[in-house]
Amino acid sequence: MKIASFNINGVRAAEKKGLFKWVEDEQIDFLGVQEVKANRDQIDLKFMEDLGYEIYWHSAEKKGYSGVAVFSKRKADTVVLGMGNDKYDFEGRVIRTDYDDLSLLNCYFPSGSSGEERHVFKLDFLADFKKYVEELLETRKKLIVMGDYNIVHTEKDIHNPTRKDNPSGYRPEERKWMDEWFNLGFRDAYRKMHPEEINFSWWSYRANSRNKDKGWRIDYCSVSDPIQDKIISCVQQKEAFFSDHCPVVMEIDL
Repeated sequence: MKIASFNINGVRAAEKKGLFKWVEDEQIDFLGVQEVKANRDQIDLKFMEDLGYEIYWHSAEKKGYSGVAVFSKRKADTVVLGMGNDKYDFEGRVIRTDYDDLSLLNCYFPSGSSGEERHVFKLDFLADFKKYVEELLETRKKLIVMGDYNIVHTEKDIHNPTRKDNPSGYRPEERKWMDEWFNLGFRDAYRKMHPEEINFSWWSYRANSRNKDKGWRIDYCSVSDPIQDKIISCVQQKEAFFSDHCPVVMEIDL
C-alpha cells in the first residue's frame, strides 16, 4: 500500500501544476491532502474519479481556508468528518477513514504563526486531539495518523535549530507534545527509515528558501506500534513542486 500525505496549499492551484498527474504517475493508493482551501464542488475531480479513486472531503466553514480531503483506491467502510468537537471541526481539520481493522486519520493541525491567540488555539487542539486518539486506540489498534502537524520535533528537523525568536511550531511545549505523542504508541515513519538524515518538508516562499533548502520538517506519517514493523519505505519527495510543502510518501505492507 502506497500512502501519501501532502499539504497542497490550495487544491485548485496544485491541480493546475499537475498534482493529479503526479498521483497517477506515482500510483498512490491512498492520498491525504491538507489545506485544500475549496469545497468539493469547486474543482473538477473527474480525472481522479476515472482513475478509480473514492473521494472524501471535509471543508472548513470559512471559504478558501483549511480543509482536508482523501483520495482512496478502496472504498472506506466508515468515513468520519471531524473529531466530534465543533471548535475544530468548523475548520475542516480531521477526516477518518476505516478499511477493515485499519484506520487512517488525515489531519491539518492549526498553525500558531499568526499570533499568540492562534498559538493558544493550537495548544488546545493538541491536547484535545491527543485525548481523541487515545480513545480511538482503545478500539482501533491499527492506526495511521498523517498530515501537516505544523510542529518541528527535533533539532534535526529544522535548518536553523539555534534560532532564538521562539516561533510557533518550534516552541518547547509543542516539541514536548511530540515526545508525548510518539510515546503514546506511534512511530515516526520517516525517522524509522532515516534515523539521522536531515530533510525538510516545508519551505517559506521568502528568500529563495526552497532552493537554499532552508526548511522545516513538519509533515508526518505516524504509524501505531502494532503495524510499524510493516513499513517498507518512507520518503519526502522534494522534487514534487506543487506547494510550499512536499509530499511524504510511505509504503507499508498490510
